Amino acid sequence: MQQGGTVLSFRRSAVGSMSVASRHVLATVAVIGALAFTLIALLVPVEKFNGGSAAATTLPAADDDGLGTMSTAFGPLTAQDRDFVRKVRLAGLWELPAGRQALQRSKRSTIRTAGEHLVEGHTELDRRALEVGGALGMELPDRPSQQQQEWLDQLTNAQGAQYEQLFAQLLRRAHGKVFSLVAQIRAQTRNSMVRGLATDANATVLDHITVLEATGMVDFDGLTDTPPAAVPAPASSTVSRPK
Repeated sequence: MQQGGTVLSFRRSAVGSMSVASRHVLATVAVIGALAFTLIALLVPVEKFNGGSAAATTLPAADDDGLGTMSTAFGPLTAQDRDFVRKVRLAGLWELPAGRQALQRSKRSTIRTAGEHLVEGHTELDRRALEVGGALGMELPDRPSQQQQEWLDQLTNAQGAQYEQLFAQLLRRAHGKVFSLVAQIRAQTRNSMVRGLATDANATVLDHITVLEATGMVDFDGLTDTPPAAVPAPASSTVSRPK
């Protein structure tokens, strides 16, 4: 009986020893697995888990003048800030003449109203752009871009109802494009002068969008990046659209 008891005791001891060893092995495997999972999580880009939201918030590139971010008395002045001030100035250089032309050429009251708002709005906004540019030591353009001059030429060559529809379409599309830029600058710039200009521009652009739409001559399908089908081109030129 003693021998049998000894054997039984040995067997129980062996089983107990194997159980402890197994627990150690399982614990070690669990720790290694946790470390491996952590390493994988660190190596996989965050965009994989949030649907690429980081890429979605990337700002559109501005025209970079190569001067980088400059320190001013009004806060940091980035390339994007300077690009915005120049674009406000450029907008006035073609939209102001376009508004004057509408007052001279159109007999439709809604087109004339839109022309009045363009003249009044861009006269003040142009003054503000020059003021901001001077305070920040910026050189601003003094003539429309080549594309803007082409739009003015298209308006000059168009006649009657064709002119009125072209006026409403070109100006509404241009204002729609700049509206998102104004909001972006207003939300993100750290320069107080640029922020003030963006605040003024936001109110002016929204007003112009409203009066242009009130003409009843805006083809909303033609405001997308697909070519509009409703606006006929003048016989002597082709219609380009604001980009």
